[in-house]
Amino acid sequence: MAKPLVSPSSGPSINREASDALPKVLYLGGVHGSLADIRARLGDEVEVVEVSSPVRALSQLAGGEYSAVYCDAEHFAQATDVGSLLRNDRILRGIPDGVVLLDGENTILWGNGRLSEWCGKKNVVGENFYRLLGTPEIMGPDFCPFHTALSTHEQSDSTLRCDDNRYFRVHAAPLFEVGDESPRNLVVTVHDVSAEVLQQQKLEAIHKAGAALADLTTSEISSYSVEQRIELLKSNILQCTQDVLQLDVIEIRMLDQETNALDPLLAVGIVPVAVERRLHAETQGSGVTGFVAATGKSYICAHTVEDPLYLEGAEGARSSLTVPLMLHEQVIGTLNIESPELNAFDESDLQFLEIFARDVAVALNTLELLAAEKASTAAASVEAIHSAVALPIDDILNDAVNVMERYIGHEPDVVQRLQSILRNARDIKQVIQKVGQKMAPAKAQPSMVVTEARPLLVGKRILVVDADESVRSAAHALLERYHCVVETAHDGSEAGFMVRNLDANTAYDVIIADVRLPDMNGYELLLKLSEQIEHVPMVLMAGFGYDPDHSIVKSRQAGLRSVLYKPFRLDQLVSTIEETVSLDKQK
Repeated sequence: MAKPLVSPSSGPSINREASDALPKVLYLGGVHGSLADIRARLGDEVEVVEVSSPVRALSQLAGGEYSAVYCDAEHFAQATDVGSLLRNDRILRGIPDGVVLLDGENTILWGNGRLSEWCGKKNVVGENFYRLLGTPEIMGPDFCPFHTALSTHEQSDSTLRCDDNRYFRVHAAPLFEVGDESPRNLVVTVHDVSAEVLQQQKLEAIHKAGAALADLTTSEISSYSVEQRIELLKSNILQCTQDVLQLDVIEIRMLDQETNALDPLLAVGIVPVAVERRLHAETQGSGVTGFVAATGKSYICAHTVEDPLYLEGAEGARSSLTVPLMLHEQVIGTLNIESPELNAFDESDLQFLEIFARDVAVALNTLELLAAEKASTAAASVEAIHSAVALPIDDILNDAVNVMERYIGHEPDVVQRLQSILRNARDIKQVIQKVGQKMAPAKAQPSMVVTEARPLLVGKRILVVDADESVRSAAHALLERYHCVVETAHDGSEAGFMVRNLDANTAYDVIIADVRLPDMNGYELLLKLSEQIEHVPMVLMAGFGYDPDHSIVKSRQAGLRSVLYKPFRLDQLVSTIEETVSLDKQK
């Protein structure tokens, strides 16, 4: 028979004098409805609203005021279970996620209280779910998660972005009732993923900014002096730390591998006496910076006053974070940030700064700034001569061999004159290079330019084939210091012309080519050159993991000497060339 689930006295009070509306009783009916005859028992003084399931009863309770709820015996056990479960705040309030029950109109029928906390609203029952969150942007993967769950009868997920830069992941599951083929309600769990999403966004921003740091080799800055490139890199680093990391205090020091000194490269917000302080890569006596450089380990200083390692950097700093600049597992410097707040940095900040530090190290290496900061005007003059002369003369060589290909066999006079142009252009470049070296005394050159003797490379003729002008320019700058004769080509066809039109008794000792050229891949170039010379001293350059045509594998089978995976160090390039030259001597 009918049993009271909620007694009349427990319902909201009705002021009959203030309202002419009849008190309402919610009746969860069933097979015993005719026997109970609630309407007849209560008479005309009470409005009876009948529903057929506990969930629909909750829906009615969410939308109106009732004096009492009566439940038929058929549904009593089920209604009691549902009601006790949904109202057991001791259990559900301990869940970190929000849990709500929605109807087909996205109206909240019940919630565990978590959504109320997030929205700052005491009661969310009866509210539209999306409007309660400020009509958030649905970011997918399902752009109609609630509709999908109701229509497909399958669970659905999506991520919502609110205007206050909060992110929620929602999971909607259809709720089936006894006797219904289609669900009318959803159980939705809501998980606050703001911290995860914002952290990922910050990581992506750091990666993007870090990639931009090293993007200093484009044609727009190819004419920049060493000092101008240093200043541009400093500006980019500073912009990234302020815009992405939101830091105003930063210090970068470079490690002199010979003296172990840590020389300032960039300092913002650091007091002058701290910038001028002499530091070395030592665990004692050189502060946190010296400790990090000596150990290669990052260091969080939670309280500058209490930390014995800390030396004053920024005025009023209460905490600091210092990470090593690492390049190929070697410490090349340090990056330090400071804050006026205690315990300002945590493991998340440490992760962000270490990622950024790796990008800074790569950018410094790309421009060879570790020692170029100390380069003299004479050394800069040599660089200017190389950049101004090397590639234009290569263009003359490239144009000449392209024209020669058209006249070989039927215009011997034209071919002879072009061969003279080739010889003169090569002589001019060698003369200018020697003059430039005399202009820059050894003591005025940066330590990375004053290199140890490499007798195997002296006088060796090297052809570099790459469509990227910055690569061709770098080949001259890096290899000519070892007294190599460097020439370049833009693509595979031009490389073939350069090889075919060398003077008699002259050959390239090493041919370094990108695996991906505009007109062919590295393997195809190897085959093309094999038609002209018996042994092709080829070295391929490739991005790590990039070989869609299996060019490297096939080239190795065809006699490829070696592979350089970008980005590679100068010593790796030099060693590879020496190995290739040595192999030829053994034959």
